[in-house]
Amino acid sequence: MSEPTQKYSITMPRDIAEAARARSGPSGLSSYVAAAVARQIERDNLNDLIQVAEAEHGPITEEEVQALRDQLHKAREQQRRSGADAA
Repeated sequence: MSEPTQKYSITMPRDIAEAARARSGPSGLSSYVAAAVARQIERDNLNDLIQVAEAEHGPITEEEVQALRDQLHKAREQQRRSGADAA
């Protein structure tokens, strides 16, 4: 069962609304906008967590960020290879 919904009136630039409507597909503009807002809330929550962590442990360096990106890239590559081997 899906969560209850409520109708809202929002204002946004016309070009953004038209681009969103063009991309919304069969789910419709409301679903597209709801998904975009949900992603923004997730980002805001992550930023809050980052601020708390940096206040406690200090800011993360570019080198640390790059090392984590490298780890993620390697893990994705291994998954891709594992998937190709299984097929």
